[in-house]
Amino acid sequence: MSESEQDQIAYKVVINQEEQYSIWPADRANASGWRDAGKRGQKQECLDYINEVWTDMRPLSLRKQMDEGAGS
Repeated sequence: MSESEQDQIAYKVVINQEEQYSIWPADRANASGWRDAGKRGQKQECLDYINEVWTDMRPLSLRKQMDEGAGS
């Protein structure tokens, strides 16, 4: 599939239990462990949204572990 064909696909932003983001074709069921994050659109639009909202790249479990360690 060419890049221009990929740009015509509708995507959705998905998030997993570790609060990591990705994009997924909007017409497909989510992969196991992923849920909708509430954003749909063209590929670049979804990537821009992820760039805006995913400000801490550390997995949720690591953030929690670090927070617990800082409280000691």
